[in-house]
Amino acid sequence: MHPGVHVYKTEIVKQRIAFFDFDGTITTKDTLLEFIRFGRGKIRFAVGFLLNTPWLVAMKLKLISNQAAKQRVLSYFFGKRSLASFSRQCDEFAREVLPHLIRPKALAEIHRLKETGATVVIVSASPENWITLWAEQTGADLIATRLGVFTDEKGETRLTGRIEGANCYGEEKVNRIHQRFVLPDYTEIYTYGDTSGDKPMLRLGTASFFKPFR
Repeated sequence: MHPGVHVYKTEIVKQRIAFFDFDGTITTKDTLLEFIRFGRGKIRFAVGFLLNTPWLVAMKLKLISNQAAKQRVLSYFFGKRSLASFSRQCDEFAREVLPHLIRPKALAEIHRLKETGATVVIVSASPENWITLWAEQTGADLIATRLGVFTDEKGETRLTGRIEGANCYGEEKVNRIHQRFVLPDYTEIYTYGDTSGDKPMLRLGTASFFKPFR
């Protein structure tokens, strides 16, 4: 080595990102069902699901898609609902109910990852409306199903009862992730899920975990 010549070692900085399914992975229960029970009451919840049983059975038998069945349920319980009223109820649910549904081990893993500098992203088939506040308080990004809205003749924004675009489920989770993040930029990708609908997302991970917090 010639005198006066300095060699500098380049340190490779690890970029970490983690994708978490929400219902069943972070939570102990399906939050769509819990939110409907919270927002509409136990009796309306029971009657509504009894009336919608044929569509739910058809979904289980794969005669109709997950999105078609979900839209049927959303339309029945929330179609034409005022968005302002719905949003208030979503925030109440996030403050009063969600904390009791969160798996402690999942929350600990999120905090651990954030301490290492990882970006944490919740990727959920449930509507974003009742997850947003909790995600913000936890310091996580959010990718979730979006609900359609329209403006009525009085100028008030209301829910259509339908999903805007595609239900954030299965391959759509992967599509939405690629829309937001350039995965080759990350040296470590962690994925967490608990159902077959999460498996396409799990395959993105350099480390993947199935039902890890049970």
